[in-house]
Amino acid sequence: MLLFIYIVMGVIIVLVFWAIAVFNRLITLRTRTQEAWSDIDVQLKRRYDLIPNLVETVKGYASHEKNLFESVTLARVSAMEAKTVQERAMAENALTETLKTLFAVTENYPQLQASQNFLELQRELRDTENKIQAARRFYNGNARDLNIKIEVFPASVIASSFGFKKVEFFELIEEVAKEPVKVQF
Repeated sequence: MLLFIYIVMGVIIVLVFWAIAVFNRLITLRTRTQEAWSDIDVQLKRRYDLIPNLVETVKGYASHEKNLFESVTLARVSAMEAKTVQERAMAENALTETLKTLFAVTENYPQLQASQNFLELQRELRDTENKIQAARRFYNGNARDLNIKIEVFPASVIASSFGFKKVEFFELIEEVAKEPVKVQF
């Protein structure tokens, strides 16, 4: 009888340590996913800061494109105000489309294309777009790992017990994803 009690206690202790290990792994994955989202957020804010400078530079050469400047500004504000990952993805897609239009319009202004300020903003925006893409891949990889851990049995029991939820991927609309923002002339 005493041997049976020791075996049951041993099993319980093993299960408790396993549950603690799974819980700690879930916490680690959630924290990495949050950190990855923070990386995206930093790059998006950098992008948002560049856009007004870009618009002002283009305005100096293409002042009659008022509707386009308003569209870019509205898309930027919409992206900045988005709350969820899905809302942010949709707003970013819209912003990317308006930036494509802005760059298409700038092709009609050779003096603008030769402007040192415009060229520097163009370089910074290209660099930021690359960093956003890298941060998005990093975030989606961490989100994938967390979602798998949450769904796989028996870890799913611990995850649901402690309220862990799946996270959304930060995805681009297919048409937008195929064509990056053109910033080279």
